[in-house]
Amino acid sequence: MVHIVIDLEMNPIQRSMREVRKFLLEEVIEIGAVKLDENYQQIDEFQCYVKPEFSSISKHITNLTGITNEMVADKNMFVEEFKNFFKWVGGWDMKIYSWSSSDINQLKSECSYKLKQFDVRKLERQWIDIQKEFDDRIGLHNSLALRYAVGAINRNFEGTHHTALADAANAAAILTLMQDEDNFFKTMQPVIDLLKPQEISQSIGDLYPELKNLKFD
Repeated sequence: MVHIVIDLEMNPIQRSMREVRKFLLEEVIEIGAVKLDENYQQIDEFQCYVKPEFSSISKHITNLTGITNEMVADKNMFVEEFKNFFKWVGGWDMKIYSWSSSDINQLKSECSYKLKQFDVRKLERQWIDIQKEFDDRIGLHNSLALRYAVGAINRNFEGTHHTALADAANAAAILTLMQDEDNFFKTMQPVIDLLKPQEISQSIGDLYPELKNLKFD
């Protein structure tokens, strides 16, 4: 069995597309993923841009992700690129992970609208939300953004935020650490201690500068 950590970047469908928006509010414009072996060691990676079918890329999304309309103009649309992605995965002998549930929710919507023959329900059954498992394990009641979770495990974020492959690789680093429970809790103990009100003696920002502007999403 392999472990696939995926991240998607999406673009909103413009409001004038009323009929489409009844079923689909966003489209995937980038897929990034890393493949881990049975020991959670990275063995491969996948990245592609996807040309949106219904709307040009908004300025907000370009500012957030760096993806422009020019970058996707000659790329394949979702159906072909998702098929390429699943061919790279290599079949159903896998677990698939993402940071939060937004990616599986997007695939459920987009596959249901554009790729009806794909068994997205089976994909959902094999999907694991790393963010939820991470938050539950350390006792967080709010969802920690990926960049701050990476800071919490005492790592520098590799690559650029909101680029699909970098986000997938950083989420995979957290997933790998979580497989060693003793090492995970040893690494996270300062943060866990700070979650106990009676033991707060310094701010989380003092421990981890990356977390000074702690945000949840």
